[in-house]
Amino acid sequence: MQKIDLLSLLFPKKCILCGKRVNNIICNHCFVAISKQNLFHLQNYSHQFFQKHLYMFSYEGEIRKIILNYKFNNQSYLLDYFVEIIIKNEKICRFLKTYDIIIPVPIHKKRKNERGYNQSELISKVIAKELNIKHFTDVLVKTMNTTPQSSLTKNERFANSKNVYKIQNIQKIKEKRVILFDDIFTTGATANSCARLLKENGVKEILIFTIAKDILKN
Repeated sequence: MQKIDLLSLLFPKKCILCGKRVNNIICNHCFVAISKQNLFHLQNYSHQFFQKHLYMFSYEGEIRKIILNYKFNNQSYLLDYFVEIIIKNEKICRFLKTYDIIIPVPIHKKRKNERGYNQSELISKVIAKELNIKHFTDVLVKTMNTTPQSSLTKNERFANSKNVYKIQNIQKIKEKRVILFDDIFTTGATANSCARLLKENGVKEILIFTIAKDILKN
């Protein structure tokens, strides 16, 4: 007799984009539709401590909803969706492989304990393993438990991100090309604050890689 999955009957899985009942977190139709989009958005910067910013989505609509659920609503399983999108994109993978190290933007240990995970660290760790790139979580550390950036204005975000990070294990990053990974790029305050420390401690080149960019904030 076939075993019945009671949890699946009570809580059937639905595609996170269209709501169709599926066995995975996204149906094939939605995955193919997203895969056909241009997910390789690369911007160059000359007046920041990082040189390039690579992102896949605009921070709006369903993507915004998914990221917020992943980040704040204890839905860490959504990392599989983001990882699959990244790993199956050959152009993104080829570009990332030109770098030596992936470092996730850290969150304070108190907030990590409250949330149970660092959303950026979970994704970057899997990407690093898939692409055979070194992954360090002991280089960039957040020393102050600041107000969440999402609740602040543009000017407040820059002030809120100053002097809240520190660098350790400097020997791991000297003369390396580093990917700094985060979920969202809004004003660039956090990215530039972290990149400054990396650059001042010997990093050769820095790429900011995020899932989404808030176009309205730029």
